[in-house]
Amino acid sequence: MKRREFITLLGGTAAAWPLAARAQQPAMPVIGFLNARSPEDTMHLVAAFRRGLGEGGFIEAQNVAIEYRWALGQYDQLPAIAAELAHRPVTVLATGGGEPGALAAKSATSAIPIVFVVGGDPVKEGLVTSFNLPGGNSTGVSVLTTTLEPKRLGLLRELVPRTATIGVLGNPGYLAYESQLRDVQEAARALALQVLVLPANTDDDIEAAFETVVQRRIAALTVLAAPFLDTRRDKLVALAARYAVPTMYQFREFVAAGGLVSYGANVADAYRQVGVYAARILKGEKPGDLPIMQPTKFELIINLRTAKTLGLSIPDQLLALADEVIE
Repeated sequence: MKRREFITLLGGTAAAWPLAARAQQPAMPVIGFLNARSPEDTMHLVAAFRRGLGEGGFIEAQNVAIEYRWALGQYDQLPAIAAELAHRPVTVLATGGGEPGALAAKSATSAIPIVFVVGGDPVKEGLVTSFNLPGGNSTGVSVLTTTLEPKRLGLLRELVPRTATIGVLGNPGYLAYESQLRDVQEAARALALQVLVLPANTDDDIEAAFETVVQRRIAALTVLAAPFLDTRRDKLVALAARYAVPTMYQFREFVAAGGLVSYGANVADAYRQVGVYAARILKGEKPGDLPIMQPTKFELIINLRTAKTLGLSIPDQLLALADEVIE
C-alpha cells in the first residue's frame, strides 16, 4: 500500500471512531416535568428541583434532559399532557402543583416512575398505599398545605381580632376544595366566626370576590390553597393592596410579592426533594421503596411594610412566632 493511501485510510478510520463511540453511548434519560401551575410563577421552584437533581449528580443538558409541560391552572388539560409525556416516553415523571397533576400522571402510566408534590394526603387520594412504603410506581412529597386551612384562619383572626366575618376565597375546580371548606367552616364555628365563601374559577371571579369583600365590609380574607390561585399570585396581591384587605396565603412567595401574611411549608424545599428522589430513581431505586416525605416545620411569614400600608398593627405574640418578618 502506498504511503498516501495509508494516511487517507487511517484518517478516515480515526474520523469514524467518535461516531462509533457516540453510537455506543446510552441515550440521555429524560424527565417529564408536569405542573398544574404556570412557568411565570414557578421558576424558583424549577430551580429548586434542579438543585435536587444536582445533589444526585444530574445536571440538565449534561447528563439528563427535562421536558417541561404547564397546565396554567387549567386542571382539565392535565390528563392529555400526562398521556403525551407517557407516550414520549420519559424515564421519570415529576409532577407539581398538587393532586391534579399527580393523579393525571398516575392515570397515564403504571410503568413510568412518578415523583409528585401534593398538598394533602396521597394515601387518601389513592396515589400510594402508605407513607412509609408507597408501593407501585409513585412516591413524592406532601406539603400538607390543604390541611392547614384552619390554622391559617386562626392566625388571620389574631390579626383582626374584632372582626365577626372573614372571607374565604377558594377554587371550586380544585380536588380538595370541598374538604377545605368543611375544615374552615368547622374552625370558624370554634372561633365564633362567620365566613363568607367566595368561589373563583376565573380572573373575573377573583375580581368580583374582592368587590364583594369591600361591599360587604369584610375585614379580612383567607385564600385557600389551589394551583389555579397560585398562578394568580400577582393579581391576588395587587387586588388585596388596591382594596386594602388583610389577606392570608399559603406560601412565602405571596408575602415576598407584597402580600401580608402566609403560613405553610417551604414549597421550594419540597421541589428540591422531588429532584433528589428523581435522581435516586434514575440511579436505579424504585419509587415504591422511597417513603413519602413530609415537612417537619411550617413557616409563618409577615410583611411589615404591607401591614403598615394597611394601617394594621401586628400583635407582639405573632411577631414572636414569625419565622421571617419582611421589613
